[in-house]
Amino acid sequence: MVTRRNFMKKSTLLATGVGASFFFPVELLATLRKRVSPNDQIQVGLIGCKGMGFANLLSMLKISDVQVVALCDVDENVLKSRVDELKKANIKKPKLYGDYRKMLEDKDIDVVIIGTPDHWHCLQLTDTIMAGKDAYCEKPIANSVQECDIMLKHVKASDRMVQIGQWQRSQPHFKDAIDFVHSGKLGQIRLAKAWAYQGWMKPVTVVPDSTVPSGVDYDMWLGPAPKRAFNQNRFHFNFRWFWDYAGGLMTDWGVHLMDYALYGMKASRPNSVMALGGKFAYPNDASETPDTLQTVFEFDQFSILWEHATGIDGGNYGRNHGIAFIGNMGTLVLDRDGWEVIPEKEFQGWGKEGIDRMEKIPLKISDGTNGLDLHTQNFIEAVKTRDSSVLNAPIRVGYDTAIVSHMGNVAYKTGNRIYWDEEKNKFTEENANQFLTATYHNGWKLPK
Repeated sequence: MVTRRNFMKKSTLLATGVGASFFFPVELLATLRKRVSPNDQIQVGLIGCKGMGFANLLSMLKISDVQVVALCDVDENVLKSRVDELKKANIKKPKLYGDYRKMLEDKDIDVVIIGTPDHWHCLQLTDTIMAGKDAYCEKPIANSVQECDIMLKHVKASDRMVQIGQWQRSQPHFKDAIDFVHSGKLGQIRLAKAWAYQGWMKPVTVVPDSTVPSGVDYDMWLGPAPKRAFNQNRFHFNFRWFWDYAGGLMTDWGVHLMDYALYGMKASRPNSVMALGGKFAYPNDASETPDTLQTVFEFDQFSILWEHATGIDGGNYGRNHGIAFIGNMGTLVLDRDGWEVIPEKEFQGWGKEGIDRMEKIPLKISDGTNGLDLHTQNFIEAVKTRDSSVLNAPIRVGYDTAIVSHMGNVAYKTGNRIYWDEEKNKFTEENANQFLTATYHNGWKLPK
């Protein structure tokens, strides 16, 4: 545990959901990048330059073949700061845009990174595909089940390479852990758990509406979301906690961790879902999404349990996030730091020590390989080879986990146990189905 604790100190910022590439000194890019013939260059444009969008770009720029030719953001202040950052790496100033549609008209762009809030992903991904460009899209793929369906169909009907930013799919120790789960050594797995306990998350302090900051195109930021007065709480990072733009921790961390729970159990849609929770930690703060939630997904021979809580780090097995596969022979526990197997004990009588049903596997710590870098390298390989089969997180991976995570939020909103009709692709309870669809505002149209 001492070793693990020291390791966790090094990865604290990763555990708070911030991309690993943020810690890479931008000026070092100049020492990594080599001259590449213009004929071999892959030209990239970024939509949404704050947070993970820029982290994804920096990760791709470690590949010398990648050239950034365009940046798009509704906040001129963000654009200026990103241009200043890129100068440190001697990277030529890209073209700057405030409207992503104008950027997509640029014939020089081969690849588009979509790093905007969730409510924009469907429009921007489908428009990117229709513009004939490949895409790296942040997770979750969309803010509703209906949008997820539309995006899946668009990608399947195209020849474009599309990678979803669920970068743990490229992390070696995650792959090793799932191989062990699939080996059958854990015995019958009756329950899988995934959780995110976020002690670093403090209340979102209530602030009054205010004037739009200078340099911000707020109408463009809202896009298809309902028209509202500007409020700092709904802008940039904290958009995650408002239903207009995102789905809270269930779709933020949930898509990363539920993805591996589903992957390990070879599962897709649950038979039913039920969820309980609310704003228990910070009942009077400004956020809308629940800060405490337990969601049970029922499958044929097992269940998956999702848990999240803000303001608490004391999660399952002493981990603030992770996935556990609980089998008759033992339990495998996995997180971003590594994985281990805890054997079940064969009961020998009261007061007697049980006998391990399988071999204990001590914590296998991650080798520290940057999963985001591996993920972007995997994407660029697919772009070069035009082979979508090599993608570690193709649209289907993002689709499956986003659908299930949204189902969890629908169950929370209804307050009922709701049942899924796989043939009709909707719930049997009509009251629940109202939460599956997207309503676009301000003149924006839902893609067909």
